[in-house]
Amino acid sequence: MEDLHQRALEYYDKVLNHLQMIIDNVFDGIIIESKGRVIFCNEPFEKIVGLKKEDIVDKSLSSILKDEELISVISQSANTEKIEISIGKKQILFMKSAIQISDSISSNILVFKDITMENFSQAFSKELTGNLEVLEELYSHAYHGMAVVDDEGKIIKWDYEELLGYKEEEVLGKYAPDIIENTRLHIVAKTGKKEICDLQLVNGRYLITSRIPIVRNDKVIGAVGTVFFKNVDELKNLVSKIEVLENTVNKYKSEISRLYKTKYSFDDIITKNKKMLSIREVAKKAARSNSTVLIQGESGTGKEFFAHAIHDGSQRKYGPFVTINCAAIPRELLESELFGYEEGAFTGARKHGKMGKFELANGGSILLDEIGSMPIEMQAKLLRVLEAREFERVGGTNRINLDVRIIASTNESLEEQVKLGKFRQDLYYRLNVILVEIPPLRDRIEDIGVLSQNILENLSRDLMIGVRRFAPETIEVLMKHDWPGNVRELRNAIERAINIAQGDVIYPEYLPDYILDKADFNKHQIVEGGLLKNIVAKAEMDAIIKILRECEDNKTLAAKKLGIHRTVLYKKIDAYNINN
Repeated sequence: MEDLHQRALEYYDKVLNHLQMIIDNVFDGIIIESKGRVIFCNEPFEKIVGLKKEDIVDKSLSSILKDEELISVISQSANTEKIEISIGKKQILFMKSAIQISDSISSNILVFKDITMENFSQAFSKELTGNLEVLEELYSHAYHGMAVVDDEGKIIKWDYEELLGYKEEEVLGKYAPDIIENTRLHIVAKTGKKEICDLQLVNGRYLITSRIPIVRNDKVIGAVGTVFFKNVDELKNLVSKIEVLENTVNKYKSEISRLYKTKYSFDDIITKNKKMLSIREVAKKAARSNSTVLIQGESGTGKEFFAHAIHDGSQRKYGPFVTINCAAIPRELLESELFGYEEGAFTGARKHGKMGKFELANGGSILLDEIGSMPIEMQAKLLRVLEAREFERVGGTNRINLDVRIIASTNESLEEQVKLGKFRQDLYYRLNVILVEIPPLRDRIEDIGVLSQNILENLSRDLMIGVRRFAPETIEVLMKHDWPGNVRELRNAIERAINIAQGDVIYPEYLPDYILDKADFNKHQIVEGGLLKNIVAKAEMDAIIKILRECEDNKTLAAKKLGIHRTVLYKKIDAYNINN
């Protein structure tokens, strides 16, 4: 009896070995369970649960999935029954199959198919499947007919029977133009110049043909002609179908991009400054790789613009873009915000735990803003995570694989912070793979004009205020300020001016006083009326208001008193934003 049992075990091992060879080469997550323990798993299952093989094998399914309801559904499912379940944020199609090795030995094969993206867009998958149909149709219509001529244009090889109706023995040795209508094979055999994808009229229809010279020892000894499509209309039809498929794919790409869209792209980084243009090119190149990027610059210089643009310009643009301000979160909460926590990890922890920023960013990019403010003890853990590309939630034991592009930003010099002992040198080197250093606005005065105009247009739209424009002297004032708050301060000043301006022109008097003071303008003169244009405009506006009051807002009567046409009066009322 023991011998029989031993043979059953040996057979069982052989079965497992065969299964392992098969399972290792499939894309679905698969585990083999026996006596309540996992005895085998493949790599796709590791990715589904975010664990390594050593954390799965010889463990119970309940300790791996940590969801009693889910375990109940799996255990109660019928053999080969397909059911949809959720593991974390993934949608999984699950199926169980029982294997009976002997009366005493049995196992379950559990299959976990990740259908998250399938559920996201079944239509997308259907359209992509159509690609194969188009390619099959393309191949079926692609007729690879061929004819070869010698240097005299005589046919020496023939594969045009289906196309022209002549058998090879009927045409060999004959002059190609006598057999093939409108051929140029004999010409190519003389000139040695190839002709690719040319239109050739044969029997009343256009064919797409190519003619290539045959060269031996630098001498043209003949030419070969091929026909790819028997009918141009067939090509047009297929091109049309391919265009429809491309449009559909682009539509779904746009939808995915919209879901994960960043606020800014490289088009939003506006500059005329040579140094900034060079920095923008460095950032564009950085976007094409997965290397860590460190963005340094004073507060308000636009570090967030660059971070968003790098993600938007990368292959990860269809993945999530997650930001976390390391200075805005209390040090005791920063670890759980970054890496998440398990249920019961600390007092007040949510039931079922919470995903951290790194977990949310998996498959995309994460911006660690104000990285220089990160506590030194957290820097050590971050370094380990970046090097191991895996982490554990607070209070957890399961390792989660990390597939995230790291972008860090700071308004401090991390190199100086390292010297002061406030930032780890090893982490600094790990982050400073590609450095994007943004100069302050005072060092790129030529950008103030284009930035101001761009900010003005965007704010006018966002605030739902009519389009405004700057008086030339206003830009002159702006260019004389040193902008310690950089672009953020410039935006603030322009927003103030837009809100208090009368009419559609932004004059210097609408700017904050401290900017006018630093620009050495006569504050009193500006407030009273300013430059000659302002004096004239203000006098005209005061006169219109005075007459309108006298006429009790009767526009016709007021226009007569002012000596102007009523239409002109309405335009001036709009221009000066004069309310009743």
